[in-house]
Amino acid sequence: MNNKKIKLGLVSLNLVIIVIFIAGTSLIGLANCTTISVGKNASVNGTTIISYNCDCATCPFGVNIVSAKDWEEGDTITVRSWEGEEPGKIAQVSHTFGYVQNIMAVLNEKGVAVGETTCSIDTSTEYGKEVKEVMFASKGLVDYETFLNFVLERASTAREAVQILGDLIETYKWAPIAAENINFADGDEVWIFEVYGHDLWCAFRLADDEVFVSANAARIRHIDFDDKENVMHSPNIISFAIDHGWYDPNSGEPFSPADIYAPNRKVYSLRREWRAFDLIAPSLGLSPHEMEYPQTVVPDKKLTVHDVFKIAGDYYAGTEYDLSKGPAAGPWGNPMRYTNQSGPEDKRDWERSIGLHRTSTFHITEINGNLPDPIKGVAWVGVGNPNSSYITPLSGSMSSLPKCFGVGAKGEDFNRESQGWISLYVQELTTLRYNEAIEDLYAFRDPKLEMLYQVVPMVQEKAAGLYESDPDAALALLQNFYYNNALGLFESWKQLGDILFGKYAMGYRYFKRAPYPEWWNEIIGFGYPER
Repeated sequence: MNNKKIKLGLVSLNLVIIVIFIAGTSLIGLANCTTISVGKNASVNGTTIISYNCDCATCPFGVNIVSAKDWEEGDTITVRSWEGEEPGKIAQVSHTFGYVQNIMAVLNEKGVAVGETTCSIDTSTEYGKEVKEVMFASKGLVDYETFLNFVLERASTAREAVQILGDLIETYKWAPIAAENINFADGDEVWIFEVYGHDLWCAFRLADDEVFVSANAARIRHIDFDDKENVMHSPNIISFAIDHGWYDPNSGEPFSPADIYAPNRKVYSLRREWRAFDLIAPSLGLSPHEMEYPQTVVPDKKLTVHDVFKIAGDYYAGTEYDLSKGPAAGPWGNPMRYTNQSGPEDKRDWERSIGLHRTSTFHITEINGNLPDPIKGVAWVGVGNPNSSYITPLSGSMSSLPKCFGVGAKGEDFNRESQGWISLYVQELTTLRYNEAIEDLYAFRDPKLEMLYQVVPMVQEKAAGLYESDPDAALALLQNFYYNNALGLFESWKQLGDILFGKYAMGYRYFKRAPYPEWWNEIIGFGYPER
């Protein structure tokens, strides 16, 4: 690193770490995600905003609170090793922060948030094949699913989160899974972090008036390596490429970490980048057919949480790629296309949109840097396709969540008391007659969210005023507000599901005739059979 080595919380990085890798199928499942990062001057409320869609069909959908904890000197964390070796131990710090967790850490009590997207390497070229082989030749120990939890337990700021993760990667190397793009935010800064393999990583601070998008492709191409205040990286980020003949410093070409260490210009990623940027800054007139988009953009208008929420569920409506159009969308314009491949070798698929039917969990975090740490962060969490889901505001300083967040699981029977199952229940019911049901959903959901967008900052301000004189009372206020609001939203979503079922069951509308449109009848051959 170019900066001074920092401590992991209160314990230096010369901790004895034997092995630090958790092997699991979810590491593969997390590989399809999209993130959006918004600087504080690019948002309506002057808050930093980051989002994360976990598009993993098999990943769990539960949300829980990991509590803050004090540890004794000599305490350790037992972790599993790479490829079944004996479990190792990590020396514990004296105090770890509490945080909201779904698939992994979301937001901690200090107001630090995180998201990620796995960055694939295009191996259709010889260069891509060579890079992938070299970058994942060593069995590094650091993986994102485990260590983003680890970082949020210890980081008080986004900048510190970058330093902690960077030091871990330099010391113990990256696990041979894939490159990653990670976004960290606090109320003042947003940092974009990429790790490529071995001990190679770099990060830059997002300008306060800009927005960044990542969609399963490394995107850090244009950074000033001399800007020590706004750029951090491993010390060998350039020399490693020179040593392997991947970069000639005398070529006059700028050094592009993304193109050198994780080359990928596939439509699978590019189309989502285009769509998000075109929604955020339509004045740029970006084409969906470009092979590279701006690293960051200044939005045409400042963004809200709801703006980001809508982008997270986007399906190219109104464009030539609109997934609600055509025979595959059915008679009612359903944009949620299920995988149609015959097997893993079948590369055919639908246009890849930002919003997907198979999204497991997602979150949008908003952080107000003018408020005390335990109060300033809000994690708006949801399950399923964001377009047909709802978001619940939670705080990283909460001590507990309603039971509905911790019950029910994929692969088990449907559970009506599960927030995850009820979210998927409503999502499925919208498909009965999508073009009408989704409008019913918006009419039911959006006024409730609009109220919350107004009330949550008021509650935060009230808690902040109380915090100086009575911190416990302030946190109790937040706990009760977020907890009871989460319960209310959950119960209302169950009600919405029942309403949709009653209205659209069996192809009717309230059990009155609701025939297919004529264009669909022509496609399916509906006619006048001989009797």
